[in-house]
Amino acid sequence: QVHVVESGGGLMQAGGSLRLSCAASVPSTTRLSMGWFRQAPGKEREFVAAISWSGSDKFYADSVKGRFTISRENAENTEYLQMDSLKPEDTAVYYCAVPSPYGPALTPNNVGSLNLYDYWGQGTQVTVPS
Repeated sequence: QVHVVESGGGLMQAGGSLRLSCAASVPSTTRLSMGWFRQAPGKEREFVAAISWSGSDKFYADSVKGRFTISRENAENTEYLQMDSLKPEDTAVYYCAVPSPYGPALTPNNVGSLNLYDYWGQGTQVTVPS
C-alpha cells in the first residue's frame, strides 16, 4: 500500500508563485513515478505534470508548460510542483497521483490518463483570485 500526502497549497495573487510537495511512502526501497492532477469546481480532474521514477522524464500539460516545474528528490519518493506566473484559471484542488510501481512506464500517451494512477493524495487547495 502506498500512502500519499500533499502539502503547500494556499492563496496567491496572480503572477505569484507557490510550491506543492508530495511524499509517497512505500514499505520498500521502490522508487515511484509520480504526477499531479487538478480539479476546479464543476470541472473534471485534469492532468498537470508527471515525473518518472528516475527523474529523467518530465511531462506537462500545455496549459502549464513554461510556468510550472516538476522535480523530485532522487533518494526519496518525494516530488515538488513549482508553480510560477500563477493565473486565476490555475485555481483548483491539486492532487498528487502515484501509479503502481509494477505498471507501465510513463509515456506522453499515458501520463494524462486517470486510470494509470493507483494512489491519490487528499488534495490541496490552490486559489488565485481574479
